[in-house]
Amino acid sequence: MLSERRSFKTLWTALLLFLLLKCGCNACGSAEYRIGQECCPLCAPGTHVYRHCTFDTSTSCVPCTGSTFTDHPNGVTKCTSCTVCDQGLGVKTAKECTASSDTVCGVLEGNYCVDPYERGCRAAEKHTTCKPGQFIKRPGTEYTDTVCESCPDNSYSNGSSTACTPHTDCEAKKLPTVRLGDRTSDTQCGDKSRHRITSVLVPATLVVVVAVVVVVVVVVAVKCKHQEGAPSKNDNPDVSAEDRRVRGGSPVQTDCLPAVVLQ
Repeated sequence: MLSERRSFKTLWTALLLFLLLKCGCNACGSAEYRIGQECCPLCAPGTHVYRHCTFDTSTSCVPCTGSTFTDHPNGVTKCTSCTVCDQGLGVKTAKECTASSDTVCGVLEGNYCVDPYERGCRAAEKHTTCKPGQFIKRPGTEYTDTVCESCPDNSYSNGSSTACTPHTDCEAKKLPTVRLGDRTSDTQCGDKSRHRITSVLVPATLVVVVAVVVVVVVVVAVKCKHQEGAPSKNDNPDVSAEDRRVRGGSPVQTDCLPAVVLQ
């Protein structure tokens, strides 16, 4: 009985050893790739397989040429084409392609990436432009868009600043308010000196005009009174002044009337 157990244990050990050896023969190392029944050495970055290995020859590798590359140890027969940075898509070449590394595309100024890849960007779009009445809450970066926000009350912005400007307080400056401000423009104040001159000139001008009118009226009145007392050329010297008044007097003298009335 004891001998049978030993025999079974020996058989089981042999089976496990056989399976381990078999698996070890079929698995390739981390620096190898499988072709048929062969484990061939990988080609280095910047090269590709020209001829696979055989039982008695190693892998034959050649450099990548033209606009192609490989950036990892590989067992490929063709190199990968380099990425082309298209300015029409909002990107530019930040680093040229080499045999062992791809092109690195960067974002053009004023744009942000919408299609990123390892170490670069394939396509970008222009940053949002804030409108008048808005301010830039968060400026755009290579990978984020600009964030805009409306100005609060009593402030304004043309859309290009990172903060809104408070409206000018005309009353605090003791100036007249010409136009109230809104979110896109500032309050407009009047000219203090001009306002002061106007407040003085207007009353003074009115006084002068009134004085001129009074003088004209007085002069005309005096002239008319003088002409009423003088005899007319058509009057009969033999007729008394009293008779002339009774008969209607001499023709009305119009020389003393202002020209404005005559017109």
